[in-house]
Amino acid sequence: MISSDRNNFWKDAFTLNGSVTPRVIPYVLAFSLIALGICVFAWFVERLFESRIGIILAPYEFAGVALGLLLVLRTNAGYDRWWEARVLWGGIVNQTRNLVISSLTYGPQDSQWREQVVRWTAVFPHIARCSLRGQPPSKEVVALVGEEVAKQIETSSHMPGYVAWRLGLLLEEGCQKFGMDRFAFRQIDEQRARLIDHIGGCERILKTPLPIVYAIKIRRFITLYLLALPLALLHQTESVWAILLIPTEVALVAYPLISLDQIGVELQNPFADRNLSHLPLDDISNTIENNVQGFLQLSEEQTSALPDSQVD
Repeated sequence: MISSDRNNFWKDAFTLNGSVTPRVIPYVLAFSLIALGICVFAWFVERLFESRIGIILAPYEFAGVALGLLLVLRTNAGYDRWWEARVLWGGIVNQTRNLVISSLTYGPQDSQWREQVVRWTAVFPHIARCSLRGQPPSKEVVALVGEEVAKQIETSSHMPGYVAWRLGLLLEEGCQKFGMDRFAFRQIDEQRARLIDHIGGCERILKTPLPIVYAIKIRRFITLYLLALPLALLHQTESVWAILLIPTEVALVAYPLISLDQIGVELQNPFADRNLSHLPLDDISNTIENNVQGFLQLSEEQTSALPDSQVD
C-alpha cells in the first residue's frame, strides 16, 4: 500500500506511483482518438452536404450531472467496503492481543504451552491474509510452525478455521492438563471465537462484489456520454480550426470520469495486493506477530525475576 504525504500537494498532484492514471490513460486516449474521427467525419459531411452535425448542449449538461452522481455513489460504495474491511482487521489486531495477554496472565505457567499459544496466535493474521488473497501459507507461517504443519494448514478446508481450532485445543489442554480456571477459559475462548467472526466478515466482503449490473450500466453511460460529447461540442464551435481542440476537450472530460470508475474498482477488493490502496495486511500481520512475541518475552522476564516461591 502506498502511503501519501498529505502535506505535499505538488508531489501528490503529479505522482504516478499509486495513482489510477496509468490504468486509465489508454481509455482516455482511445476516446480522444474516437472524438478526432467524429470531428473529421463531421467536417467531411459539412463540406459535402453543407450541413453541420451537432447536439444541443443543454440536455447533455443534465446527463453529465446524473453521471457524476452515479460515479460518486459507486466510489462511496467501494470506500465503505474498504473501511469495513479495515475495521474488521482492527478487530483481529485487538482480539489477538487480548487472547495472548489473557492467556499469559490467567493461563498455566508451563513455558511450552505459553509459547505454543503465542505462536498459533501469531500465525492467525498471516493465514487470514493468505486465505483472503488465495495464497498458500506464507514464509512467516512456515517460520512459526514449521513446513510440515504449514502443509497441514494448506490442505485444510478453511485455513483460518484450522488455526482457530488448534488454539481451541491448546485452551482445552490448559484446562484439562494444567488446571486453568474455567472462567478464564471462557473469557479467552471468546476472544478466539471473535477472530472467526472477523475473518467471516472479510470473506463476506470478498465474495460479495458490487452488483455487476451496476458496473455495466455506469460504464455504458460513460461510453455513450463520451461518444456523444464531440457532437455537443461541435454545436458550440464556430471555427473549423477550433474543431481540432475537441479531442483534447474530450480527453479532459474522460480522464476524471474514467478515473472515478477505476477508483471504485480498486476499492471493491481491499485485500488483493494487486489493487491500488489495498489494506497493508503484511504490515498488520507482522505488527501482530511482533506484539504477541513481545508479550511472551515480557512475561518470561517478569517470571524469571520473581522468587521461586512466588513462581510456584
